[in-house]
Amino acid sequence: MSRIISGQAGSIRLKSAASSTRPTSDRVKESLFAALEARDLLNGSRVLDLFAGTGALALEALSRGAQSAVLVEKDSSAHKIALQNTGLVLTALAKSNIQVSAENLKMDAGKYLKTSTEVFDLVFIDPPYEFPNELMINLLTELELKVEKDGIVVIERSTRGTALLAPKWLGQITNKAVGETSVAIYQKN
Repeated sequence: MSRIISGQAGSIRLKSAASSTRPTSDRVKESLFAALEARDLLNGSRVLDLFAGTGALALEALSRGAQSAVLVEKDSSAHKIALQNTGLVLTALAKSNIQVSAENLKMDAGKYLKTSTEVFDLVFIDPPYEFPNELMINLLTELELKVEKDGIVVIERSTRGTALLAPKWLGQITNKAVGETSVAIYQKN
C-alpha cells in the first residue's frame, strides 16, 4: 500500500489503485522528492500531475509544501481513488492549518493540455510504461506553454523502454534509475 512519505501529511496511507494503473513505489518517491527538496523546488509550487493514478505524486508534493495541484487521470476507477486520496490529504493538511488547493479531473492528459490555460511550476508525467515516445513528444509539445520559465518537468518511465529525446525547451537536470523505473528531471530553458 502506498503512503505519503513525508511532510505535513506524512504517514497517511493512500488507497490503492485498480489494476489499470502502476503506482509509483515509495522507494522511487523517496528518491524523487529528495532530489526536488534538495533544489528547493516544492515550496509554494503549482503542481500538475498528468496520468495521476492514485494521485500519490501530487499529494506528496502538497504534503511537502506545494501550494496547489491539478491531478489529471482518465481511468474512472483510478480517478475515484485519487479523489478519495485527495480528500484524506487535504483533511490532514487542514488540521495543521495548511491551506492548499487540489483539483481532480477525469480526462485525457493530451486533451487537458490542449484546453487548459493554467501555468505550472512543477509537472509530473507518469504514463503507462508502454506509452509510445511519439505520444510523449506530442504531450511535451503541448506542455511547453503550461510550464513557467525555469519550471520543472519530471518524467517517470520504464528503464526497459526506448530512450526519450526531450525537446529543446527542456534541459535535463538528472536521470536516475530506481529498480525498473527511470526518473528524469528536466528544467525549462
